[in-house]
Amino acid sequence: MTDNVENIVLEHLRAIRADIGAIRHDISDMKLRLGSLEEHVAGLRRDIGLLHSDIAVTHKRLDHHDERMGRIERRLEITY
Repeated sequence: MTDNVENIVLEHLRAIRADIGAIRHDISDMKLRLGSLEEHVAGLRRDIGLLHSDIAVTHKRLDHHDERMGRIERRLEITY
């Protein structure tokens, strides 16, 4: 009787160990995927920052063109 109980306990322990091994493998895979996602997010943030910089440069150029256009209109006396 005690041999049967010991065998059952050992079987359960082996099953638990196998499940833990599978969980470790899954967690390892998830860590790799999470790291990849973090790298992609960092890249997106960098790209967004560069876009903001480009937009700022474009606004500055438009402001400069507005000033020049205003001077041209004043010289030609065609301001509205």
